[in-house]
Amino acid sequence: MAVIDVAGLGIRFKRTRSSRRSFKDLFAGRDRRTRPGEFWALRDVSFAVEAGEAIGVVGRNGQGKSTLLKLVAGVVLPDEGTVSVTGGVAPLIEITGGFVADLTVRENVYLTAGLHGMTKAEIDAAFDDMIAFAGIEDFVGTPYKHLSSGMKVRLAFSVISSLDEPIMLVDEVLAVGDKAFREQCYERIERLLADGRTLFFVSHNERDLKRFCSRGLYLDKGRLVMDGPIDAVLSRYGEDHGGKA
Repeated sequence: MAVIDVAGLGIRFKRTRSSRRSFKDLFAGRDRRTRPGEFWALRDVSFAVEAGEAIGVVGRNGQGKSTLLKLVAGVVLPDEGTVSVTGGVAPLIEITGGFVADLTVRENVYLTAGLHGMTKAEIDAAFDDMIAFAGIEDFVGTPYKHLSSGMKVRLAFSVISSLDEPIMLVDEVLAVGDKAFREQCYERIERLLADGRTLFFVSHNERDLKRFCSRGLYLDKGRLVMDGPIDAVLSRYGEDHGGKA
């Protein structure tokens, strides 16, 4: 059963205007449906993800990977095509963005988990484990703004990965934090996959992609270039870009 079904997906954004844009820049790459100053971040993208699959999304920076995750998460809406998602999502995308600077760690946990659908009783039951995973037991009453950047990331990952949702959307979050914390994250993701969760994972780290994913999607210039086994997708991507994931 497909839990993510994407058909003919496209989204366009406005370019940042610059006094240094040339006459050529105004017209290069514009199609008849794109107005001046706009570009297609994604165009004509179609695929389906089955329950329990682990999908790695690869491509250079600026090719639409994070935008695709945001579309699947429902954070942004497409200009054309459809995105259908069956079941809730745990979005590990810009994970520290939803926390409130002046609230304490405790208040932020209840606010963030509650906004993602957890009841107070569920948060009460999971609270100590969330804090312990993040390693910030001594900072529960501290305003969030006084945490270090590493603490903020650990807290955010701990809360979002604790959500009882069938689909995980992960965008480069494993690129941050120290080695010990990254290994904690790896182990948690592996346990969730073993429990039958679905993973949609954006990363430039070939080792992480091979560790978690059996299938890959390769995006280039907003188009889906290849959909296939992760090893084959990484090989094609490496051939196109000098062996660099």
